[in-house]
Amino acid sequence: MIIFYDIDSNLPGRAFSPNTWKTRFTLNYKGIPYKTEWFEFVDIQSHCESLSIVPKSRRSNGELYYSLPAIWDTTTGVKMCESLEILEYLEKTYPDQPTLFPGNTKGLQLAFQEGIMHTGFSALFPFIIPDEIPVFSPRSREFFVSSREQYMGIALKDMKPTGERAEKEWAKFKAGLEVLSGWYEATDGPFLMGDTIGWADIAMASWILWIKLVYENDPRWKDVSSWSGGRWERLLDDVKPYTTID
Repeated sequence: MIIFYDIDSNLPGRAFSPNTWKTRFTLNYKGIPYKTEWFEFVDIQSHCESLSIVPKSRRSNGELYYSLPAIWDTTTGVKMCESLEILEYLEKTYPDQPTLFPGNTKGLQLAFQEGIMHTGFSALFPFIIPDEIPVFSPRSREFFVSSREQYMGIALKDMKPTGERAEKEWAKFKAGLEVLSGWYEATDGPFLMGDTIGWADIAMASWILWIKLVYENDPRWKDVSSWSGGRWERLLDDVKPYTTID
């Protein structure tokens, strides 16, 4: 049994983080039994420390950066964090389960994941990070704001673009999604490899689902769901069988 540690929220279903969704999609697709334990955002570091889950990432000042997803494989005793590290562990430990690197495509899958952020997709972040605040409980909101402001060096209230700048940055984000859509159009089928799902699709779907969950009742999701001929909403439909929350 896998114990899967996810970030709690006020949203229906609770799961919202794109990085933890990558692991949830992975576990569901592979059919590996798991149970979710929810951490408040403000408690991530203390819980990880108590469970001896040591992150590999560090902040610019050298401090360890505690984040989710994380898992505890009670069968092997392994505890670890970070979605890609978890995927690679599950691929090696459970080789009889469906792979997300089919046909020796690991390099290409990882290249697409990196490519997402180099298309203009990151133009989304100044919009969605401030708008993400309400998904947290009151005790986590203050910590989320202070930690993000310290990390990014800007007050969240000043981060969100307005006016003409907002139009330009939103257009930049749209252009990035159009580039990614073009890569999908190069294949026949709903996924990058046609009818075969891979890690790249899981990564992309996780980012799109994050947008939908934060902006579902906001015109911004209406924009995204209509772009590229509705491709991104269709992608969520195609991965829906793997959205179970256990």
